[in-house]
Amino acid sequence: MAERLAVSKFEVNGQAIMAVVAAMSITQNRALKMLAAQGIAPLEKERWYPMDKFLVVFEAIGKEIGPNTIKAVGRKIPENAIFPPNIQAIEDGFRSVDMAYRMNHRGTGSIGGYRYSQVGPRTAQMLCDNPYPCSLDEGLLEALGERFRPVDSLWVRVEHQPGSCRKSGAASCTFNLSW
Repeated sequence: MAERLAVSKFEVNGQAIMAVVAAMSITQNRALKMLAAQGIAPLEKERWYPMDKFLVVFEAIGKEIGPNTIKAVGRKIPENAIFPPNIQAIEDGFRSVDMAYRMNHRGTGSIGGYRYSQVGPRTAQMLCDNPYPCSLDEGLLEALGERFRPVDSLWVRVEHQPGSCRKSGAASCTFNLSW
């Protein structure tokens, strides 16, 4: 999957990478060691780091700690990464994910992205064809849903659509969103 995309030609903003450290606050030293093992040290907000090295950190987190920690990192992205300003509604929050992705990554070639599609008045889908683990995307979408949940909604549901999944070698994952 990562080979299909031009990840070696891209960099990730240090501010976005700080989501890893924020999610692993209890084991912050472990997070910093995992990042440092890939040359992502010292971690600085204004610096850019190789995306392919950052993806190796997610592989290590997945193997050594598990997918719930990757999901927790995704939940910390809206608090740490650069996002477009003035987001008010849940639809705008979900639509902004691809723009935020591009604001926090730089390079040439293809690194996929996020494609939001409104399905109904309170339903949508998000197609994710980026090289990150789908549990990261799930956490990110959950955090945005909670942050921008309409006052007349009790919850925002984020469900991985059955079938195509990057874990199984597919090019993308799709999430069904409802609120």
